[in-house]
Amino acid sequence: METRSLQNSAIFILLTAFGLFGHCVADDLSNIISHEDEVHVGVILDMGSKEGKIVYSCISMAVSDFYQMHNNYTTRLHLHARDSKGKPLHALSAAFDLLDNVKVEAIIGAQTRKEAKFLAELGDKAEVPVISLSEPSSCLPFGKYPFFIQSTQDVETCQFKGIAAMVNAFKWRDVILIYEDTDFGRDILPYMVDSIHENGINITYKSAISDSCTDDNVVEELHKLMELQTKMFIVHMSKVLVSKLLINAEGLGMMSEGYAWFLTATTMNLFTSVDPSVIASMQGLVGLKSYIPESKHLHNLTLRLTRKFSIEEPNIKVREPSAFGIWAYDSTWALAEAFEKKKDYNELSLRMKHGSLLVEEILRSRFTGLSGDFQLVNGKLVSNSFEIVNVRSNGEIRRVGFWSCTEEASRRRHLSSVDDLEVPVIWPGGSMTIPKGRSLISTSEMKLKVGVPSNNGFRELVSWIKDPQSNRIAPSGFCVDVFMDAIQTLPYPVQVEFVAFEGRYDDLIYGLYLGYCDAVVGDVTITGGRSLYVDFTIPYTETGNVVMVVRNQHSNKNMWIFLRPLSAELWITAAGFFILTGFVVWVIEHPINQEFQGSLSQQIGTMLSFGFSTLVFAHRERLLNNLSKFIVIVWVFVVLVLTNSYTATLTSMMTVQQIQLNPKGNYLGYQANSALRSALLSLNFEGLKPYHSPQAYAEALSKGSKHGGVSAIVDEAPYMKIFIERYPGDYTLKMMPMSDINGFGFGFRKGSPLVQNMSKAIYELRKTGKLAELERKWFGYSQLSLIASDDSANDPHALSLDSYRGLFLISGVSSTLALFLFFAFSIKEKAGDLKDYKFVQLILRLQSVRRYLSMKISDGNNDISA
Repeated sequence: METRSLQNSAIFILLTAFGLFGHCVADDLSNIISHEDEVHVGVILDMGSKEGKIVYSCISMAVSDFYQMHNNYTTRLHLHARDSKGKPLHALSAAFDLLDNVKVEAIIGAQTRKEAKFLAELGDKAEVPVISLSEPSSCLPFGKYPFFIQSTQDVETCQFKGIAAMVNAFKWRDVILIYEDTDFGRDILPYMVDSIHENGINITYKSAISDSCTDDNVVEELHKLMELQTKMFIVHMSKVLVSKLLINAEGLGMMSEGYAWFLTATTMNLFTSVDPSVIASMQGLVGLKSYIPESKHLHNLTLRLTRKFSIEEPNIKVREPSAFGIWAYDSTWALAEAFEKKKDYNELSLRMKHGSLLVEEILRSRFTGLSGDFQLVNGKLVSNSFEIVNVRSNGEIRRVGFWSCTEEASRRRHLSSVDDLEVPVIWPGGSMTIPKGRSLISTSEMKLKVGVPSNNGFRELVSWIKDPQSNRIAPSGFCVDVFMDAIQTLPYPVQVEFVAFEGRYDDLIYGLYLGYCDAVVGDVTITGGRSLYVDFTIPYTETGNVVMVVRNQHSNKNMWIFLRPLSAELWITAAGFFILTGFVVWVIEHPINQEFQGSLSQQIGTMLSFGFSTLVFAHRERLLNNLSKFIVIVWVFVVLVLTNSYTATLTSMMTVQQIQLNPKGNYLGYQANSALRSALLSLNFEGLKPYHSPQAYAEALSKGSKHGGVSAIVDEAPYMKIFIERYPGDYTLKMMPMSDINGFGFGFRKGSPLVQNMSKAIYELRKTGKLAELERKWFGYSQLSLIASDDSANDPHALSLDSYRGLFLISGVSSTLALFLFFAFSIKEKAGDLKDYKFVQLILRLQSVRRYLSMKISDGNNDISA
């Protein structure tokens, strides 16, 4: 019994030891297998922000949900989170740590475009896929960064069409853009502007607000916007900055009735992570929001997130996951599926193309996720659907319509009118009436404060005199008269108060921009830079007309100027053809025409005099041969063309002095503070000298560059008209068209409806001849026609032989052909005469032979008779 008991004990101990050994081996194998199938994935987010925490929770839940559904998969994603702290350099440092120390095989993150740029470069070098959660950007093309995947909605190509459609549906024609003055805002601004302009919508002002601005800075900018007439705002900002903007706007009364605020999808998608108390103060906001279809799975995820944060971080209220969190959830599923499929490749291929194969599998992903149909094309998520949402007074964000870039179901039709909305919009102030988008001016009580500069050098254009007692000014000049005549043609009364201004014109424009006055009247040139701050009417002076004036050097008094119209080679060729024509005519006429005969000297004189007399069509010799007549007809035609061209060129040279200034050694004058200065720098003169008055112009031109003056003055046409009227002298004027000089215009504050009305009034003044009458009043009449002279009259050149080769060729060929025919006819005639002479000789000889034979026959007959 004891023996059996010992045996049983030994067997039990042995089995126990074997079981423990097997369990340890199984655990070790399990650990080995799980270690081999574990995939390390880096997650880089701003963990200190509410949005970052929500997105990371969505990624973690996606991993849990994926493997709960696919419990037979052998690969497992292991997440390694890193905090970017919302700074691109921190994100880049975290990526280096994950790649070097953790050896991650993929990275999810990049919440901003700058972070995405850094991680795209790094992922491409390391050949590790980077899944970005920032807005897709055309600056990061898939072809350039094949390991970079943008898993969020492509808003550049679609949402701005929806914004333009919304603006058109509410019949707004003018809008103001407010954007964040960072890469976030600037990169996408061109797409927004192009889409809005393509739909005929006017952007009256673009407001850039820095992400580092204070509340005082925001309030200052909002005060500028309040002074504009346009009350419809399109906002594209990050959530922190848009919250600061809208809270201050509410405090200034800009969230009241009459205003309209529209938020881009980029901004609206982040509103789920904004504090509810902040949203509640933003009643009436309208915006686009990426469309996420309702589903049971989405509802369950929302409940889990709400429960998780209520336990772990009660201060964070989660009503629904953001669009970025949902895209991160679906992207994690695509990544997990790609790792599982990739393990089927053989080990050699895996070592050679680990990252490339993974990217290919991610791009092949096709499934129905929380965001709808998940599909990537060219490294970007395919998603073109947006909800039109409206913020209610209780902070609820409700859908009022739908926008899709593609034709889908009827409920997802394109927005073409307000009737396409599902429910009416509640606007700021709780109003159901659609705002007009701009404030209306009470035309019965319109008052304008008009800034007037003083140009003491050109008082004919604008000047003013101040009354020391009332401190009021009395303006005068061409510009003031045009303005007042235009004001009087408006269909409503306008009370004008003139305000004096002394200083640079650019400062005056900026003062108008800041609210110093309501309009600017004066010799203010319309330029692109100034148009950024104010709106201009159409120009009331010539556009692009810039005049160069020089003092004539009297080179037309040269005694040999009559030789200048023709080049030397043309003179020599013409003289040669005069002699040639006379010679050919002499050859043909000499045998039959007594006028071409005589002694050798007489014949030479006749030949030369005939040829050169054709120059004035005074040849007296009568021609008998048709060939010589033909030659003279052709030559007279050539002479006619030559003399007319010579006369026209000589006239130009005798009446208009050429402006041929060599920039080297010559100085150019211009009006101080003129908008022309930047354009004149390209002419590369020795230097530019500013002047303030026509008198200074005249003195500088009289001295010349060699004596401290200038060789020429360049200024706009109105100034040159005044100069010529005051100092009529021996000057030459030349037009210098410049496309960037747009003439004088009246400036108004951005969005002012007076711009359009005043432009119409200026057009009427021009059409009725009132503008021309005012010009004659202030500028006079003398020498104004010279300003209209063109370059062809001001810059004649000597005629060259190249222009007349064809004529000389015709004349030469005609003379050659005539000579050939003349000699041919002469040879034929002589040949005929010679033939007649031989025939007569033959007849005579035959007659002699006949007589000789007759005599012989007669002698023979006599002998026979004898």
